[in-house]
Amino acid sequence: MVNQSSRRKILKQIGLGSLMMGSSMPVFSMENKNSQMAPLNGNINHSVCQWTQSFLSIEELCITVKELGFNAIDLINPKDWHILKKHGVECSMVNGAEINLVDGWNNTDFHGTLIDSYHKHIDLAAEAGYKNIICFSGNRRGMDDQVGMDNCANGLKKIMSHAEEKGIIIQMELLNSKVNHKDYMCDKSPWGVELAKKIDSPNFKLLYDIYHMQIDEGDVIRTIRDNHQYFGHYHTGGVPGRNVIDETQELYYPAIMKAILETGFQGYVAQEFISTQKENAGKIAELKKSVLICDI
Repeated sequence: MVNQSSRRKILKQIGLGSLMMGSSMPVFSMENKNSQMAPLNGNINHSVCQWTQSFLSIEELCITVKELGFNAIDLINPKDWHILKKHGVECSMVNGAEINLVDGWNNTDFHGTLIDSYHKHIDLAAEAGYKNIICFSGNRRGMDDQVGMDNCANGLKKIMSHAEEKGIIIQMELLNSKVNHKDYMCDKSPWGVELAKKIDSPNFKLLYDIYHMQIDEGDVIRTIRDNHQYFGHYHTGGVPGRNVIDETQELYYPAIMKAILETGFQGYVAQEFISTQKENAGKIAELKKSVLICDI
């Protein structure tokens, strides 16, 4: 672990020290000089996607999330897990097994590479004590959606017994194809749910990205209520623009979080918005604000 001197230096570099003292948001209790963040409610398991906080090193991000009251980061490659381990921070969603977002399980040409890579990452995640590994359908490239679904199911079934044995959940992310990921196949929750039914494994789930699904289909709360058994992880983001999830955008996250909790969900909700703030302290303040909005 970093010593207190190093920790103070890092906090000063990223602006979190001054943020803790000067923020107007009711996050930190200042009853004594050693107080950090007032405890979160404990109903939601909070996380944050590393790529959205790339202005921080992974070490700085570990320190930041712990100061903000939670201890998980999404989308960390195995090469950086030692940093999380040093800080006692969880990798709530493992990446690195995939080829990329466009060359995925819907194309049998990639199955050999993907099967080998996912077997390896299942072992690595299990050894590290992590539970979730992300995967992607890939782009259509003129392929019929049913053919792509069958290809995904046939390929993923070849890794599911290993995932089940090791206690790993394989999670396919739902992404919008209207704005951000043109031609992506797993762009509607009904398609993803049918794929999950075909695979028929408790260790295959969908990563329901609230931002992406609001764009491509809407009706977020009803979808969560009706299909929650197939959803293993959630990502946030403001619509439009994938910015901070406050009153400036069209989604009301407290109601969405309430709906998620009512399903009995015990997994992670990871912030995946992009801050428009220029200063690091402002970006961290927005992360803090968004966590509090979701902390019902």
